[in-house]
Amino acid sequence: MHVPDGFIDAPVSLATGAVAAAAVAVSLRGARREHGGTSHASSYGGERTAPLAGLVAAFVFAAQMLNFPVAAGTSGHLLGGALAAILVGPATGVLCISVVLLMQGVLFADGGLTALGVNISDMAVVTTVVSYALFRLLVKALPRRRPSVTVAAFVAALVSVPAAACAFTLIYALGGTTDVPIGKVFTAMVGVHVLIGLGEAAITALTVGAVMAVRPDLVHGARGLARPLELRNADGTVLQPQVSTAAPRSNRRIMTVGLVAALALAGFVSYYASTSPDGLEKVAHDKGIDSKEREHAVKDSPLADYQVKDVDDERISGGLAGVIGVGATLAAGTGVFVVVRRRRDRAETAASDRIEAV
Repeated sequence: MHVPDGFIDAPVSLATGAVAAAAVAVSLRGARREHGGTSHASSYGGERTAPLAGLVAAFVFAAQMLNFPVAAGTSGHLLGGALAAILVGPATGVLCISVVLLMQGVLFADGGLTALGVNISDMAVVTTVVSYALFRLLVKALPRRRPSVTVAAFVAALVSVPAAACAFTLIYALGGTTDVPIGKVFTAMVGVHVLIGLGEAAITALTVGAVMAVRPDLVHGARGLARPLELRNADGTVLQPQVSTAAPRSNRRIMTVGLVAALALAGFVSYYASTSPDGLEKVAHDKGIDSKEREHAVKDSPLADYQVKDVDDERISGGLAGVIGVGATLAAGTGVFVVVRRRRDRAETAASDRIEAV
């Protein structure tokens, strides 16, 4: 659903750019809370979650290279907002998808640069907010068990994709550059993206379920799902548990597995992805929305169209581009979240110093 340059006029592109910038600013503040501090008392400290958030961004980048067929001549790919929000939190999820979209636009000429605000508002903000709000409602309504997280993730991801299609239709109604009846755009966009949502839901549920099976403590959306075990005296009073001083479990194994999976998807499996146009491309072509599409500003990039320039073998070229993309997204994403973590730590230290001074 990457919107290219030329679909949306300049005023609305600027407006969505402002919305996207505000959302990213708010998410940076929200991510500080989601990452917690580095205090030993915090079981979800930033030391643990910053690398995981970078990995989630890299995994979403890799998964978005895998277009899957959904109808005759149409394909879809993961948007990733629901997956990121459930794994690392909604604010961090917005940042993850924003990093992915930035890397795709700047390095791979995927998604227009003037449409970056449109894409972040639609694919990062709308999908994350809608999916996580629905996910939390479902988790509260369903039995407090681990399978409920997977079920809620499936439904939330499914709904997030047609929600993004509705958001694009609204943006197009406000600033579309071609005269196409909005009713037809809405019907076509929502219809095909409901089908794409099924693929999104399956990928999201499988990934969340896999992480829940081995490290449920790392799934942001599962926090507080299981009530702590209570030990009682003979008279029924609850024994106060001692605060554990054990070091938190290492993330090394899941980080290694996740990175290997992302590299395999981008470097090898992506070669077998569907070559059919995705939902937006298909609707844009059928309805004439793409008649004013402009060439991408970095169309001559060495990595444009997910191919390494001057590498003749298509399989090797695409695989190398995918691996480079995973590495660049991992580095950029981790860098952002390390900065967020450090700013949180400095704020905590300053607050602690003020308390001690008093």
